[in-house]
Amino acid sequence: MSENRSLPTGDDGSDPVDDGRTESAVGWLLAVVGAVVAGGFALPRAAFSIDGGFEAHARDWSVILVDVPLILLAGILVPPMTWAAATRWLRPWAALLVCAAVAALGLWGIAAVWHPRQDPDPGYGPGI
Repeated sequence: MSENRSLPTGDDGSDPVDDGRTESAVGWLLAVVGAVVAGGFALPRAAFSIDGGFEAHARDWSVILVDVPLILLAGILVPPMTWAAATRWLRPWAALLVCAAVAALGLWGIAAVWHPRQDPDPGYGPGI
């Protein structure tokens, strides 16, 4: 007695059924990579606002409590959401290209409009 033990096939009988684990794993990986890239982009730009310069005179709490967490949240959410939307209509390699393009456009947009303080307060001069 020989049993035919093959992979389950889709409705059309052509390809094995994909249970979505691969797409889910890629989505999680994209969330981690997005958080690392967003943190690597935002934290050096916000370093002066976090440190505050001399005696923390120029510490900007809006950067610390609002801007950086929102950028990190976007880095965590946007890539997997783009991946999920793109894989519905595109092949996986094309969906990765779409994710990379959306991430690049997002970082470009943040760089275009987000300018936290970078230099010490202009009131500090060279001294006497």
